[in-house]
Amino acid sequence: MGEKRGTARVLLECNLNDKMCLVQGEAYAVIIVPTLLVGAFLILLAVILWLFIRGQRSQWQRPGLRGIAPMPASRGRPREAAGHGGKVAMPLTETSVESFLRAATPSLAKLQVPRDQLSEILEQIHKGSCGNIYRATLVTGDPPKPKSVVLKALKEPAGLQEVQYFVGRIQFYEYLGKHHNLVHLEGCCTERLPLYMLLEDVAQGNLLSFLWTCRRDVMTMDGLLYDLTEKQVYYIGKQVLLALEYLQDKRLFHGDVAARNILIQNDLTAKLCGLGLAYEVHAQGAISATRTIPLKWLPPERLLLRTAGIRGDIWSFGILLYEMVTLGAPPYPEVPPTSILQYLQRRKIMQRPSSCTHTMYNIMKSCWRWSEDSRPLPKELRSRIEAAARTADDKAVLQVPELVVPELYADVAGISVESLSYCYSIL
Repeated sequence: MGEKRGTARVLLECNLNDKMCLVQGEAYAVIIVPTLLVGAFLILLAVILWLFIRGQRSQWQRPGLRGIAPMPASRGRPREAAGHGGKVAMPLTETSVESFLRAATPSLAKLQVPRDQLSEILEQIHKGSCGNIYRATLVTGDPPKPKSVVLKALKEPAGLQEVQYFVGRIQFYEYLGKHHNLVHLEGCCTERLPLYMLLEDVAQGNLLSFLWTCRRDVMTMDGLLYDLTEKQVYYIGKQVLLALEYLQDKRLFHGDVAARNILIQNDLTAKLCGLGLAYEVHAQGAISATRTIPLKWLPPERLLLRTAGIRGDIWSFGILLYEMVTLGAPPYPEVPPTSILQYLQRRKIMQRPSSCTHTMYNIMKSCWRWSEDSRPLPKELRSRIEAAARTADDKAVLQVPELVVPELYADVAGISVESLSYCYSIL
């Protein structure tokens, strides 16, 4: 009771002696409380921005090859593999390699090749992380006819996950079917370990190596096999676009269109290969966390870790045209691989090479539009390529005097020297 009287006396004295006392107290409360709230909000905002920037920085500074981008991880969708006519769920409930192969092999019956028809291993052409790749002889038909194939063997010992992935790739090739401008599957051996995948052999090798060969003194070469003209560049480009159209019809995209991922035959027939990323997106709905792609071939949306699509392949196709017209020069030679995103964000693109016509350069620029929706689709771009080819020079041979030093190329391009060792490393 005494306390209440004491408080009342203080308030009364305040009212009598200083009529502004209570008014000032309320004014201070009105000012201080919002100030504290705004300050807390600003501090929280600063913490969020700091965490975001640190996350982005750690993503770009993740250990790995210089100039190679780690791609977003899968979001945990169950793995599927494409069977004949559509997606077929892999029997992941199997607990052993043997039971898994018993369940999966019947669906591949039409592709099985008797092992005794693989009469000879001619040479090892690549030593990959998933297994070795060989050139072998397959003998089929009546009368028997030998045929050179590329044999990809799954390394041993192989766990269940590795076996599932390997068989899933085979089923994916079966789903794709055959297209004139895609490397196709010749068969498989999956009834027991070791597992084999047989792919067609393209003797001339990959387009990047072919372009480097074209840098030799053409006057000393026999015929035109190692010559390349503007018209032939369009011819190869058209074939790549036909392959991309086919993938688009299958609701797929390639994701790594580049000269190193195209095989070339003696008659300049081009075959797009390196379909690992297409398989992962088809089967898992996302790109594996371990999948890395050289930065200089990626479109801006991929560099920003956004969803990929067929128009991203169109951006990379523009880089491919640059590779062909320069006979295998690395893109953006003046830009470090890790600075390519900042370069593109300033809306910069590569300058026209001296060996490139204005018509071809305009096609390149249409591929390098920042907005995906403003880039042409494969069919539209093919029409432009065909129109340009009708008036293209078929006499003047593209020439670049300097020979390529692979180590220097790899450093400027932002890729590993090992990836240049042989074209089938990407199958």
